[in-house]
Amino acid sequence: MRFRSDLRLLAAADGPRGLALARTQHPEIILMDLNLPGMSGAEVLAELRRDPATHDIPVIALTASAMASDIERGLAAGFFRYLTKPIDIDKFNEAIDGTLAHLRTAKGVAT
Repeated sequence: MRFRSDLRLLAAADGPRGLALARTQHPEIILMDLNLPGMSGAEVLAELRRDPATHDIPVIALTASAMASDIERGLAAGFFRYLTKPIDIDKFNEAIDGTLAHLRTAKGVAT
């Protein structure tokens, strides 16, 4: 049984592959670790924001960097949400559901 059967998970082992996957698959949401091999999560986010095809995809940061200054910096960089490890499953679900609801509202789709 899947944890979130309403979602399909695509995974990439590093920043460059994740960026390529985002560009080809156009996911509704991206969950991104900030400490990725190849490129940092912040670098991947900057590339996503520069590309018109991925500019509007909400990106949720997942990281062990939990200082208030880290969170502020992450949100200022453009992450839609910033979740710290260990992941609180209720906060994780709220972040996913809230982001999907935001997308539906922005598109004018009833939830």
